Amino acid sequence: MIVTFGSLNVDMVMTVADLPRPGETVLCPSYVLVPGGKGANQACAAARASTGGKVTMVGTVGPDDWGPLATHLLREAGVDITHVRRGTKPTACASIWVEKSGENAIVVASGANLETNADQLPDELLTPKTLILLQMEVSEAAVWAVIERAHARGATVLLNVAPARPVPEQILRQVDILVLNEIEAAMLTAGPGAAELDPAQAADTVRLLADKYDLTCIVTLGAGGAVAHGAGEAWSVGALPITPIDTTGAGDGFVGTLAAAIDAGQSLPEALRSAAVGAGLACLKVGCQSAYAEADEIAARLSEVAPARPLS
Repeated sequence: MIVTFGSLNVDMVMTVADLPRPGETVLCPSYVLVPGGKGANQACAAARASTGGKVTMVGTVGPDDWGPLATHLLREAGVDITHVRRGTKPTACASIWVEKSGENAIVVASGANLETNADQLPDELLTPKTLILLQMEVSEAAVWAVIERAHARGATVLLNVAPARPVPEQILRQVDILVLNEIEAAMLTAGPGAAELDPAQAADTVRLLADKYDLTCIVTLGAGGAVAHGAGEAWSVGALPITPIDTTGAGDGFVGTLAAAIDAGQSLPEALRSAAVGAGLACLKVGCQSAYAEADEIAARLSEVAPARPLS
């Protein structure tokens, strides 16, 4: 069983020829409103990639008309939203600009996400058979509290440190799987303003974090795939060869697919390969949740990514 504790947004997506520079105004013909938020995205990706496992979402939307919009694709994907409550602040909104190359820039107004608290997650959902999936778009205090409760009850804790924030050492020691991109990994290890990691530095970083905190660490590298270290083994996996249309949901697609694969009992190298395919397929449509692939779609493209190879 996968339980996602995190954010739900409504995304306003605008496709532009080029991302604006500071002080510049650019025009685009239209925009679309779609469900988003890292928590909801990862829950949706996990549910679609799952071969029968249950996925539950825990979070908060506002008392406005955007609340149902933020949850309707979760319902369609089969996610249990019983523990998504209505708060007093507006439903969170993200403004997403996507340029012709597929690159993007995002600003999130947190709204009701800041009202999400650990008490919304009942103890009965935290068992040794639970994989609890967390990100950093709700309050740090709520995330830390859930990690401590989940660890104490024997659940598997998967933390995606996105957006990047400092994580206390005592929290990292209670995490089982840590997922970051090359920028987040640099910020976690070297602090704000650190340059993003190159592949060689990423391989060193996953080993350092895995050994120091006794966890499995995965760093995603966009078109470069991902590297991972856990249980004394290090792995590298490539990316699905595609021409991206919108990379906005790729990271969440990777994490959600990874969670589904681990929940289904796949080994780390198998799960990395599945996640690489899920992330790539997420780049072939505009938006996030509507772009995530079903399990059969992922299986059909799996042969296009070579099996994860061990790193010395």
